[in-house]
Amino acid sequence: MRMLIKGGRVIDPGVMDEEADILINQGRIEEVRTAVQQEGPDEGKDRAAEKDLSETAVIDARGLLLVPGLIDMHVHLREPGQEYKETIKTGLMAAAAGGFTAVCCMPNTYPVNDSASVTGYITEQAARCSGVHVYPVGAISVGLCGEQLAEYGELKAAGAVGVSDDGKPVADAQLMRRALEYAGGIGLKVISHCEELALSAGVINEGAVSTRLGLAGIPNAAESVMVMRDIALSELTGTPVHIAHVSTRESVEAIRAAKARGTLVTAETAPHYFTLTDEAVNSYDTRAKMNPPLRTEKDRLAVAEALADGTIEAIASDHAPHSRLEKEVEFDLAANGIIGLETSFALGLRLAEKGVLSLERLIAAMSKNPAKIIGKPCGIAPGLPADITIIDLSAKYKYSADKGRSKSRNSPFDGWNLKGRAVYTIAAGQLVFDLSQEE
Repeated sequence: MRMLIKGGRVIDPGVMDEEADILINQGRIEEVRTAVQQEGPDEGKDRAAEKDLSETAVIDARGLLLVPGLIDMHVHLREPGQEYKETIKTGLMAAAAGGFTAVCCMPNTYPVNDSASVTGYITEQAARCSGVHVYPVGAISVGLCGEQLAEYGELKAAGAVGVSDDGKPVADAQLMRRALEYAGGIGLKVISHCEELALSAGVINEGAVSTRLGLAGIPNAAESVMVMRDIALSELTGTPVHIAHVSTRESVEAIRAAKARGTLVTAETAPHYFTLTDEAVNSYDTRAKMNPPLRTEKDRLAVAEALADGTIEAIASDHAPHSRLEKEVEFDLAANGIIGLETSFALGLRLAEKGVLSLERLIAAMSKNPAKIIGKPCGIAPGLPADITIIDLSAKYKYSADKGRSKSRNSPFDGWNLKGRAVYTIAAGQLVFDLSQEE
């Protein structure tokens, strides 16, 4: 299918920021024609081009922003095994509505994605239901048990882009060392869930709020000591490590210092960690319960600053759908996690509008940087896959979780007034989301 996107402002971080037309053909970008190029003298060529485009779908993008397709490198699709919370189909519908052309799905499914058969099932299901790319992340250890490494070669051959025991830390430092060596040798990214279980027996950040509410607390050190350990293991092995869902200022400081030493470490954070603090739990709202927990204002500011200076390269939603069965219970018993695919960009835009980070850096953190980390192409240039997100930066709306595409509703941002949203999502040249058809 041929498609022409006309007149939008194209921001491809590090490459261009100007108005242009984009021609898509057979799933790839065929031409990027800037306003200056369109003023050329060859009228005959222009008329021929118009004739060729007579059967081409045209999107009028005047007043809109065109960016490389957004990539969320930390999503829980719950299938196989927990389809009552989310399915691959509903998760990808939410992703497309959020402007994402690709997601990386975590391995804590039932059965665990620790084998080629489960990886293959996920990719086959994704291919049947959506044009959104799905890049599975396999398990570091068999069954997420932290005792025996999974077969990374088989996982990669089946389509995995990385390995992680997300949801559980790899407590055994020797096993984590071997994971880095094995994965690094075959080009898989190790994504670390940094948590010291001996310190994380609580349900909320340790501090004034936990004391006031009478809830057991989780100190910052529960995350940061494992961040430091995995940085040390990366230095020992000479293998890159990626730190997931960074939430504390101590973790930020450790990552920043490691980068200054030349350590091969990358990091992500989630919108809730630069938007909310543990004050959001004041009413025992289980929608604000997650792991790692929401931290203090000092931590929130440190995370935002780390995004601004590049210490943290990526923004990932950590989309974690749960049903009411897991969330509408006593706080101590409630499951950790929130949905986030449909609110991620708008929450990031709040930082840009406050001047905390540039719009270009925000786009990079949600597209080109995640792509680089997982080793996938991303950008707006001839020959690249036609993965493009078209955004209305001025769109104002009230987010309603009940109207979301996810099967779950566990969002602390339900009812928030937001600004900025995807109006078209194009994956491999296919229109997978059109806001005008949804309203």
